[in-house]
Amino acid sequence: MVGRALTCGVFALAGVLFYVSAHAAHGIDLRTDDSLLRLSDVIQQRSDQNRQTQSELAQLQQRADQLAGQQGRTPADSDRLSALQQQVGLDPLQGQGLTVTLNDAPPDATARIPGVPEPGVNDLVIHQQDIQAVVNALWRGGAGGVQVMDQRLIATSAVRCVGNTLLLQGRVYSPPYVIRAVGRTADLHAAVDADPSIRNYLQYVTAYGLGWKVQENSELTLPGYTGSTDLNAASAQPAGQ
Repeated sequence: MVGRALTCGVFALAGVLFYVSAHAAHGIDLRTDDSLLRLSDVIQQRSDQNRQTQSELAQLQQRADQLAGQQGRTPADSDRLSALQQQVGLDPLQGQGLTVTLNDAPPDATARIPGVPEPGVNDLVIHQQDIQAVVNALWRGGAGGVQVMDQRLIATSAVRCVGNTLLLQGRVYSPPYVIRAVGRTADLHAAVDADPSIRNYLQYVTAYGLGWKVQENSELTLPGYTGSTDLNAASAQPAGQ
């Protein structure tokens, strides 16, 4: 009799637990993590959405230019507009230039020269400042235009890193990172060689095997920028407003 009562009690308690779990889950399976996307997955999803949006924006801008040309734009206006678009990076750019490629070291890399300490995780990956150093050096070297991966840089472009990935204008990239610039190759080379941040990076190239390649190009074509040119800024308001 006692055993039967205990058995009934166990089944009753199990029923209560199932009810509480179902109520807390609101019909969602608590044992699956399908709905728990990792941050990297969310960033990649948004990156794909931004890539599609930028493609649509480029098509709309092209259509707007066609319509504007049908509204009686004079040749002088067209020449002035073309010059402005070239200056801000909206038109493709061709010419000689330089291609710089940076890459992470192998994950199992060790010190390659005597007296150098064994590397930590941060010693083996490309950092935001490494990419920025190359971009800034190319601008100082007189580049007429700079492209990072498959995107043209403009005045409002910002190079950001999230973990070991590059976040550029709403899209995500993994190494190797390829940076191209159109300009006099001798001047670009000199600016890269003289940059102190790049010299520091090259010490890690020697010590731990980070990737570094500089290639001169007799002919480069940089795409025009196709994203939004709006500059967004946040402003603080006094308390109580």
